[in-house]
Amino acid sequence: MKNATEMTFEKIRKYKEEYDNNKQANFLANAINKSGIDAIAFNNEALRKMQYNFSVEIETGKITNQKGSGRCWIFAGLNTMRFHIGKKFNIKDFELSQNYVAFWDKFEKANYFLETMIDTLDQETGSREIMWLIQNMVSDGGQWDMFCNIVEKYGIVPKEAMPETTPSSSSAQMNKFLQIKLREFAATLRSMYQDGSPVSDLSAKKDQMMAEIYKMLCMFLGQPPESFDFEYRDKDKKFFADRNMTPMDFYKKYIDFDIRDYVSLINAPTDDKPMWKTYTVKYLGNVIGGKDVKYLNVDLDTMKEAAIKQMKDDVPVWFGCDVGKMFYRDEGILDTDAFDYDGALDTEFVSDKAFRLDYYNSCMTHAMVFTGVNIIDDKPTRWKVENSWGEDRGHKGFLVMSDKWFDEYMYQVVVHKKYLDKKILDLVKQEPIVLKPWDPMGSLAQTI
Repeated sequence: MKNATEMTFEKIRKYKEEYDNNKQANFLANAINKSGIDAIAFNNEALRKMQYNFSVEIETGKITNQKGSGRCWIFAGLNTMRFHIGKKFNIKDFELSQNYVAFWDKFEKANYFLETMIDTLDQETGSREIMWLIQNMVSDGGQWDMFCNIVEKYGIVPKEAMPETTPSSSSAQMNKFLQIKLREFAATLRSMYQDGSPVSDLSAKKDQMMAEIYKMLCMFLGQPPESFDFEYRDKDKKFFADRNMTPMDFYKKYIDFDIRDYVSLINAPTDDKPMWKTYTVKYLGNVIGGKDVKYLNVDLDTMKEAAIKQMKDDVPVWFGCDVGKMFYRDEGILDTDAFDYDGALDTEFVSDKAFRLDYYNSCMTHAMVFTGVNIIDDKPTRWKVENSWGEDRGHKGFLVMSDKWFDEYMYQVVVHKKYLDKKILDLVKQEPIVLKPWDPMGSLAQTI
């Protein structure tokens, strides 16, 4: 590096002297060493003001649990669907198979990855795109449009038709072996190309590779059912049965609305993403032949207004956020005032939402579902959140989000088009601007 400045011991001695003379920093250090930063920084006032009472509230079923997996986007998507099924067919605590959707998502992601390897054969292995692709192939995470791609192609099934397995609930080992195998396959395809094999031979080889991936997924997750019987009792104790249903039969009968009527709105106030434009992200997808991820960048008021309208119609809202920021896990509180890290660390963290996105201090890490909001003088003050971490996390499985936290760490809501003005719907039709694969809007919801 030209003109780089060496760190000298003289400078280090100066820093040490300044620290030794800072009584406040030494006091805080003792407290943090003993109790940890969150215990010192937590603001107890957040407990008082962040009540679990909401003027608009949707009755939901039993809290789901993704356990040690990053399938939150699947859980959130199926939670919106099971709400619809439960309401329409008078079923209590009904659950759809997250494992079934995850199986086909990983299968399709593997095919998507191998196709991108064939598509990028002329790039050097060390190029940024190739390095990004081989690090981001079959993670648990995903996006709303990716959820739609799987459901539209493979349908859905009740949880009993394809229950959880140990690897589905704790997916790290499965993902590790799938990644090892796919990187091996990628190297094989690139070597074949370098040795002069035509693309047709590579495609034939890829088909053999996908048979191996299918086998591995069956070993980890079980084989997806081709047909099943759906039996249930409704809330009035009446028994019902649908015999020999296929996953697509089930989807078409029990989900009688078009999930493509839902629009993905984001709030990314960065200079490279002008508002009221649509965006997609290169290589962000799962199903070859499916629809690309597509966002419309809007202001916060538009996002909130649409979400509130939908909940007032008793319909929950899928959303994506950065759940790890200013989050008091014990009580399930998402609030910008929950912690005073500036005071606890005797410093000042200066940033805004755009800065955090540009410099990767924040991005979407988790998908959940809005099931309520508290409104005072026509303004939201706090939001009720249905999570998928089980009943022991947060407030019996639910979280409460302050409106200020929404402003800072909410990135995406998915709402039905009927809750959007015609002007906004016209904007959705724009040809999307293609963002780089590593853009923060390409991050996947996958926090465990």
